[in-house]
Amino acid sequence: MQTLVIYDIPSDRIRNKVAERCKDAGLLRVQYSAFIGDLNHNRRGELLLTLKRTLGKNPGNIRLYPLCDKDLRLMKEIAVAEVKRDEKG
Repeated sequence: MQTLVIYDIPSDRIRNKVAERCKDAGLLRVQYSAFIGDLNHNRRGELLLTLKRTLGKNPGNIRLYPLCDKDLRLMKEIAVAEVKRDEKG
């Protein structure tokens, strides 16, 4: 089942560690603080425990959302690419 992980963590060090744990679990980064990927029930539970240990007693919020295939097909995206400006003008 697809799993969406989102987080809001003030500490750069902890936030970077959480991102690395998500990558290690095989998730794909879709936003600065959002990852998605296919995880079964057991792997999702393992990731939850790993992220809980990583956050520890530091302030922050981490959410894991299991998404069924039907709901995932309804997902819409609005994306506008950032325009690179020439440094001269």
